[in-house]
Amino acid sequence: MVKRVGKMVGLGNKKNLRERERTDREEAKRMALENGLVRVSSRYPVEETVRRLETAFTDKGMRIFAVIDHSGEAEKVGLKMRATKVVIFGSPKGGTPLMVAAPSLAIDLPLKALVAEDAEGKVSVTYNAPDYLKQRHGVPGDLIKNLAGAGAVIAKAVE
Repeated sequence: MVKRVGKMVGLGNKKNLRERERTDREEAKRMALENGLVRVSSRYPVEETVRRLETAFTDKGMRIFAVIDHSGEAEKVGLKMRATKVVIFGSPKGGTPLMVAAPSLAIDLPLKALVAEDAEGKVSVTYNAPDYLKQRHGVPGDLIKNLAGAGAVIAKAVE
């Protein structure tokens, strides 16, 4: 997980890059513990990030159920907001056993990836931490692995 701030010029100082990566990992862990969300920085614009996520998910056998364009819908009614989309994705084969074991998990499935641009123009992807969902819904530990791989797919898609 690498949060990219501004444009990187060359490889520069590897020590600084490693320090930023470590800081990003610590921030992601803190955020997940506090509110169950994990945020991954993307070096791509919102549209490209969504496209890369869709490709990565389908390449792993997951379905894209919907893409909600919040900013596009806001624009249709004369309102403005920064580029914001939600990709709803998952696998009935992976998710159904989880919902059978913990029916309330259906409120959080299929999984969602929020792709948004902040005030500085930086793009990030935010999703629910599997451990948070495990705690929230009492999902058995042996089944939560069905969700755990999504974070790695997201991180790889936006690196």
